[in-house]
Amino acid sequence: MSDTSKTAPDSEPFRVPDGDLDDLASTLAKTMAEVRQHGVILDRLGSEPAAASAALQPTDDVPAAAATDSAQEDGPTSVFILALGGEAYAVELAALSDWVNNLFLPVYGREISTTRPWCAQWHEHPEAVARLHALWLAWQQLTDAEAGLSGPSTWHRDHLDQALVHLRAPDGPFAACTTSPTRPNHRVLATPAPDQLGLAA
Repeated sequence: MSDTSKTAPDSEPFRVPDGDLDDLASTLAKTMAEVRQHGVILDRLGSEPAAASAALQPTDDVPAAAATDSAQEDGPTSVFILALGGEAYAVELAALSDWVNNLFLPVYGREISTTRPWCAQWHEHPEAVARLHALWLAWQQLTDAEAGLSGPSTWHRDHLDQALVHLRAPDGPFAACTTSPTRPNHRVLATPAPDQLGLAA
């Protein structure tokens, strides 16, 4: 019977070769990004129905039209950004901004022109926030491994192409914003008041 009380002699410290440090840093950065994304998803899943119902009340951050009374405490809550309010809206907008700034714009931003306006302050345009968030939700679902090999192609065809047509249209949400990179501009266009639509009580 061997004596397990004896300890192994002190070993030399482990040193990672300098050439592998870049790979480790890259892997760590990717892992941290995934952990942050999982945190956002867990926040969504862990929210209490009562808190979600309270979040549907209008705030300064979300247009009043975005808050609906259709969500009930005993039913599932929406993950769509316009159904959120307060802190939940701010957290979701921050996560969306990361995706827009780090993936969407570098890959799909295209040059700004009179036929393709853009606004650096896109987060102040409710329609742009709604369209970009819907696009991001679809991207999360269709780029997941479970979506299959055709998932990314489906995302491009069914979601990205249509979103870009409306988002960057000359009469879209950025119609009064930047049409030339050398002349930045930002203005949120007024929308019709409910009484103008015949909806007033």
